Amino acid sequence: MNVSLKQLVQNDDLLSGGHRACAGCTGANILRQVMLTAGHNTVVGGATGCMEVITTIFPYTAWKTSFIHSAFENAAATVSGVETAYRSLRKHGELPPAAAKAERMNFIAFGGDGGTYDIGLQSLSGAMERGHNLLYVCYDNEAYMNTGIQRSSATPFGAHTSTAPAGKVKQGKEQDRKDLTKILVAHNIPYVAQTTPYHWKDLATKVEKALAVDGPAFINVLMPCTVGWGFPPELGVEVAKQAVETNFWPLFEVENGRYIINKKPKDRVPIVEWLKPQARFKHLFKPGNEHILVHAQEWVDRQWAALLRQEEATA
Repeated sequence: MNVSLKQLVQNDDLLSGGHRACAGCTGANILRQVMLTAGHNTVVGGATGCMEVITTIFPYTAWKTSFIHSAFENAAATVSGVETAYRSLRKHGELPPAAAKAERMNFIAFGGDGGTYDIGLQSLSGAMERGHNLLYVCYDNEAYMNTGIQRSSATPFGAHTSTAPAGKVKQGKEQDRKDLTKILVAHNIPYVAQTTPYHWKDLATKVEKALAVDGPAFINVLMPCTVGWGFPPELGVEVAKQAVETNFWPLFEVENGRYIINKKPKDRVPIVEWLKPQARFKHLFKPGNEHILVHAQEWVDRQWAALLRQEEATA
């Protein structure tokens, strides 16, 4: 698969302008890129969260495809139900002729890290285990941004949030972030991947691959948040790029159990260079917090080394 920019720009933009995203929101960018690849023949389900709120405040919608708003915890269950209903209708010949002859119907669920790593993990795991033919896309902005920037299990160690604040007693979140991508790999599904909105070709190619497999697929997309992370709105995609260059957010995919790293930075950037532009980490650069920066770099190094071993072991 070789997605070209010329090809993508000729596709219909299925997310309209005029939605309520913040200036510089990379989440809207993610939705647009996914849908440019997926096309009209798609049913979308969205968990409660940033991307649902900005696109579907009644009575308006920014979606040019079918869209179902689910509760925080059940986007995967909702879309798996739609996929099952579609298969049943086709089996019993109850679809209109045009729909019955459709080569492929795409079923995509979107959820943030709160609705995916935490609240929606049970329904996500169930949908993956049952083997539904759907793609789940997590837009991971590493906190509950829509409701006040509370910490989630995706929030990095040391980050300041409203429920894990940095102050005199503590210095932000005290736990490392959950590796949800690896948890989805453990479900033994056909396709799992990580990407970012900066790496548009990588993202589009992975969406195309995910929609082509027979069975469930999962893509985790890093979503830098100008409000919750605290950087200028125009730097969103650059922050996404730096996350990859520091190995904090590696680009990789797992196809039927085989790990493939899509980008190996030649000159790795220290993690502090990714942390510095973000206000949520500014307290880490005060005297006395050097050990937290050391911990952050050691965590990144361990995760990267483990990923390299997994690629080698499954080659």
